[in-house]
Amino acid sequence: MRNICMLVSYDGTGYYGYQSQPGGNTVQDHLEEAIKALTGEKLKIHGSGRTDAGVHALGQVVHFHTESKIPAERWALALNTRLPDDIVVRAAVEVPLEFHSRRSAIRKTYKYAITSCRFPDVFDRKYVFHHPAPLRFSAMQEGLAYLLGEHDFSSFTSPLSTKPHHVRTLYEAKLLVEPGGDGEIEQGRAKASLIVSGNGFLYNMVRIIAGTLLQVGVGKRKPEDMGIILAAKDRSKAGPTAVPHGLTLMSVEYGPEWGIDWREAINRRH
Repeated sequence: MRNICMLVSYDGTGYYGYQSQPGGNTVQDHLEEAIKALTGEKLKIHGSGRTDAGVHALGQVVHFHTESKIPAERWALALNTRLPDDIVVRAAVEVPLEFHSRRSAIRKTYKYAITSCRFPDVFDRKYVFHHPAPLRFSAMQEGLAYLLGEHDFSSFTSPLSTKPHHVRTLYEAKLLVEPGGDGEIEQGRAKASLIVSGNGFLYNMVRIIAGTLLQVGVGKRKPEDMGIILAAKDRSKAGPTAVPHGLTLMSVEYGPEWGIDWREAINRRH
């Protein structure tokens, strides 16, 4: 038995999320079907985390146990010929049997993309949330500072969360702002990327942070309200859950003990 770990990117627009469910049409379903078509094995793959319907991934990580003798560097090419165009295996490596894509992860990074330009970019419409009103980017960045460190993020997770506790650590929370298509940053018209990195994330956590931060951006809340909301440990105190299509899972990181080097794996995959 071997343990294969893969780096996967997907456009989540047409799927009901990553994780398999009775209705089918998930990223996991398609990956498992491709593996079955390749090896004849009916197996279950495990992802580093779930992504909701409409959410994208640049660096989702999955693993599965297989009896196949296909060399690790051949998996990506072989599976991509059997996958839809909007799911791509970027690389595969063999890892120790004890490795688990979710439990072994030490850091995850998400991006939530926003544009406050007057008109949406037709080419970004599936990946960027269009907010037609100007935003106070400096206030949004100031508000993010209150979320750094280890906290109970109960205010920023769905009541449907099944996790035993809501304590998580955010290592990084920043807003990257670049000029948009029809205005100036000083006028609140720009493209912005909310980048958050942490040791783990709760159900809808990033989207609720984004939705609340947008309220800071339009002046409905003050930057310091982010800290007050966090301390309340009450979902009703936070803002709305931002739409899913602006969210992308960017990367998942693991300790050196697992020997995963995606750059090397990508370069030698062919």
